[in-house]
Amino acid sequence: MADDTKLLFVPIGSNPARPFGMDARDRACRLATNAGFECADAPEEGRAALISSLAYSWDPAWLKGMRSRPGVVLTLQGRPVLAHVPADRDAVAAAKAIDAGAKLDGYEELPSETAELSYAELRKRDRPFVLPLDPADPEPVERAAYDASYKGVTDILTLYLWRKPAFYLTRWAARAELTPNVVTMVGAILCVLAFALFWRGQYWLGTLSGFIFMVLDTVDGKLARCTGASSKWGNVFDHGIDLVHPPFWWWAWLHGLAAYGRPLPPLYSTMVLSAIIGGYIAQRVIEGVFMRRFGGMHIHVWQKIDSQFRLITARRNPNMVILVAALLVGRPDSGLVLVAWWTIISLIFHAVRYAQASEAVMRGRKIKSWLEA
Repeated sequence: MADDTKLLFVPIGSNPARPFGMDARDRACRLATNAGFECADAPEEGRAALISSLAYSWDPAWLKGMRSRPGVVLTLQGRPVLAHVPADRDAVAAAKAIDAGAKLDGYEELPSETAELSYAELRKRDRPFVLPLDPADPEPVERAAYDASYKGVTDILTLYLWRKPAFYLTRWAARAELTPNVVTMVGAILCVLAFALFWRGQYWLGTLSGFIFMVLDTVDGKLARCTGASSKWGNVFDHGIDLVHPPFWWWAWLHGLAAYGRPLPPLYSTMVLSAIIGGYIAQRVIEGVFMRRFGGMHIHVWQKIDSQFRLITARRNPNMVILVAALLVGRPDSGLVLVAWWTIISLIFHAVRYAQASEAVMRGRKIKSWLEA
């Protein structure tokens, strides 16, 4: 199909379920619209359509996966869930069959229980979900949608520590009809507050403010993906804050050492801060160059060791673990020095990995993610 961005998305049937506090039809349409579809109440003659049964909920990755599969029906336990009806077939008849839960003759069945999407479609190694949408209990769908919104590779705190609390916050925010940008704005205020508290040497209060911000930094993205509320501005706002604020936090932490009573000598403090900020910028540059040179692939998903190192690499969250551990023994100064050393080690690791990838290409090897295997 030459212009697949114009593919219709047609939700069929009715379902009183309210996943994330939203009308099931409205949520399905928002997810489809974000994926580049045009939502319609009914199929149009002579126009290709992706027809969806509202009896089920699905990973948004299926929208991308089914877009390129005309004549295919995604099923769960043999019942139709999503069907890509080409322009030359009877979309009205297909919609009636899907509404009745009947088999679609002439369509290739794709069982969701065993079907796999490629890494390029899913960006991680999980099987995308398809679940019945139970009006009496939408929580299984909410949990599956929340889990599906996670990146395949992230840091240890985001992946393990506040994954469950962030789910309940995300669901509450959705039911309270808060937009992701509102959550991001609240987080931004707490981020600035953490900077001010670190600057004054009030590390525990700053850490509390910072950790709440870090949790909200997870919630805003999950809220956007789970409710179909993603936007270009929201993405720039969220990622812009993520990119810019860490060096300011480390600078404020260094400044607050004097008020805390553990100042570093002037020359040593300059060396420590230069190592942290310079290493942070250099790592970001390496990541960007790696993506540009190797077809948009992140350095963290090249080989398994890269994904494992991403859990603890010198980014904001792992660095905060180091700082809090040092604060527990009353040595915020030593914590900052450890962050500097960890940043240098992480920078060396990424520089070596980039050099190894470059050498592999020179030897004629293809660079691809281990998640594609």
